[in-house]
Amino acid sequence: MEAFSFLLFCFSLLMAVSIARDTINTLQSISDGEILVSADETFALGFFSPGTSNNRYVGIWYNKDPTKAIVWVANREKPLTDSSGVLKVNDIGILVLLDSNNSLIWSSNTTRSAQNPVAKLLNSGNFVVQDDSNSDTEDLLWQSFDYPGDTILPGQKLGRNLATGLNRRTTSWKSSDDPSQGSFSYQFDIDGYPQLVLREGTTKRFRFGSWNGIQFSGAPQLKNESVFRFSMISNEEEVYIVYWTVDSSVHQRLQIAMDGFSQRRSWSGGNTGWTTVSHIPVDDCDYYGKCGAYASCDTNHFPMCGCLDGFVQNTIDSSSGCVRKTSLSCNNSDGFVKFSGLKLPDTKGTWFNTSMSFEDCRILCLKNCSCTAYAALDVSKGPNSNGCLLWFGKLMDMKVMTASEDIYVKMAGKDVEAIVRKRLPKFKKKKQKITTAIIWVLSSGILILCLAIIIYRWEMRKKGKIKEDRESDDSQHDEEDLELPLFSINTVTSATNNFSTDNLLGTGGFGPVYKGILEDGQEIAVKRLSKNSSQGFEEFKNEVMHVSKLQHRNLVRLLGCCIQAGERLLIYEFMSNKSLDFFIFGLIPAEPYSSFHLRMIMQLLKPH
Repeated sequence: MEAFSFLLFCFSLLMAVSIARDTINTLQSISDGEILVSADETFALGFFSPGTSNNRYVGIWYNKDPTKAIVWVANREKPLTDSSGVLKVNDIGILVLLDSNNSLIWSSNTTRSAQNPVAKLLNSGNFVVQDDSNSDTEDLLWQSFDYPGDTILPGQKLGRNLATGLNRRTTSWKSSDDPSQGSFSYQFDIDGYPQLVLREGTTKRFRFGSWNGIQFSGAPQLKNESVFRFSMISNEEEVYIVYWTVDSSVHQRLQIAMDGFSQRRSWSGGNTGWTTVSHIPVDDCDYYGKCGAYASCDTNHFPMCGCLDGFVQNTIDSSSGCVRKTSLSCNNSDGFVKFSGLKLPDTKGTWFNTSMSFEDCRILCLKNCSCTAYAALDVSKGPNSNGCLLWFGKLMDMKVMTASEDIYVKMAGKDVEAIVRKRLPKFKKKKQKITTAIIWVLSSGILILCLAIIIYRWEMRKKGKIKEDRESDDSQHDEEDLELPLFSINTVTSATNNFSTDNLLGTGGFGPVYKGILEDGQEIAVKRLSKNSSQGFEEFKNEVMHVSKLQHRNLVRLLGCCIQAGERLLIYEFMSNKSLDFFIFGLIPAEPYSSFHLRMIMQLLKPH
C-alpha cells in the first residue's frame, strides 16, 4: 500500500513538472489553477475570471504582468460557471475544454489528423497544435493567432486569407467583466482595394485609409518607430498587416477597446503597468462620412466640412455632402484637378492594378465615363511612382491631413480652368509679390536715374550757355584791353589746317605750337593755350602785354593774338632756323650770327 502511494505521488509530481512547462500531449491536461508558461517565460496560459465576474475562461496573458492583461480568450462566448474546467488535446489533434459533467464548452478545429498531436505555448504568445513527430515546426494543425480576440500581438496577422476565406479580425469585449464579442470590430474590407475598417455592428465608423506603400493614408499615427515596425502584405493569397518590436524588453500590443478605440499599448516590465502610446480615432473628422460626398473634413476650420473645389453643397446642412458645379460630359473636354493633403476616399468598389504606369492610369480614367478619380497605388519610391487606383462612385470620407498622397478628381473642363485660375494666387502669391516688388524697385531706379541724367544734362547745358555768353563778353572786353592786332579764329584754323598734327612744331608749358601759312603766304607759329595748362587768362594777358612791348630785330616778333571761341592763341613770326637754345648751347653752328648779335641777345635776357 505504501509503495502504491509513493508511485502515485511520483506520478503527480511528474505531471506537475510537465504542466509547468510549455507543452501538453494527449495524456496530459490543464485544470483550473494550473498554467502553461512559454519557454522564455513571457506568456502564460490558464484559467481566469475577468473583472468582478465569477465565470471562468481559458486565456493567455503576459506571465510577469502585474495587471494580468488578457491577450486571448478561448471560450469567450461560453464561460464556465465554476472551477471544474479541464483543457486537453484529443487523439486527432483538437483542443477541447470540458466542464465537470464532461460536456464540451469549447473546442478548436482542424482539417487533418496527426500521429502525435501536442499543444504548445510559443514565446510569441501563439498557442498552437502540431504533430510532434513532424520536424517542420511551421506545419501547424491549429493556432490561436488565426482567431484573435480584442488584441493583436507582435508577429500576429490582422487580415484575410483569400485562398481559404479565413478572416482574422479583432473584436472588442462586451464589458470588462465579459470577454464575449462586443459591438466593435476591425477587419479588412476586400470589396475593391483592401482597407482596414472599424465597424460598430455592420456600420462603418472609421477607416484607416488605403495603404500607399508607406503608411495608411488616414492613420499617420501607425508608423515605423525605433521600437515599433509594421508592414502590410497584399497578394493573391493574403492581405494583412503585421507588426513587430525591435526591443524585446518593451512589450507592445494593439487592442480594440470596448468603446471602439484602437489603442497601441506599451509595457516595459516591472510594476509600471501598460501605457497608451496612441489611439484611433483621434478627432471628429476621423468618423466615417462626417462631411458626406465630395467634401473634406478639417477640425481646424469652422464649419469642419467644406466642399472640394468644383463642388457646392446640395443642402443647407454642411454634413450632407456636395455635388458638382458642372456635370461631366464624358469626352475630351473633361480634365482632372489635383488635391493634396487628404485622406484618400473610401476604396469600396474601386479598381486597382499594381503594375500600371501613372500616365496609363490617368488615360484609363479619362476614357472611362464612370471613373471619378485616380491615384497612385504605391508612393514608396516617390510621388505617383507605381500602380493605379480608380474610383467609380462618389468620393466619400476625406479628411485634411498633414501628410498624405495626391488624388486627381475628374471635372468638367470649364471647372478645371476656373480652379487653376483660382489657385494661382494661392500657390504663387509670395512669388508674385517678390517679382512685383523687384520690378517696381528696378523701374523706380531706372526712372530716377533717367531723371537725374536729364537734369544733369540740362544743368550742364545751362552752365555751358552761360559760360559761352560770359566768354563772349569777356572776349569783347579783352579785345579792348589788348593793344595788338587780333586774328579771327577762322583765319588761324585755316592757316594751321585746323591745328593738324602734321603742323605741330612742339609742346611747352603753355601748350602746343603749330606752323601755319596765312592767305598772303606769310609763315607763322601759333602758340595755343592748352585747356589743361596751369596758365590762365591773366597769365596769357600778361604775356601778350610784355612780349608786345619787347620788340627787337633779333627776337621773334609777336604778330598778334586770337581770343575767340574759347581759344587763347598767340601768333608769332615763324623761325626757320629753329630756336635760340640750339645756337647758344652749340647744337647748330652759329655762323649766320655775329658775336655782337649774341651779346645783344644775352644782354636783353639779363634781369633788370
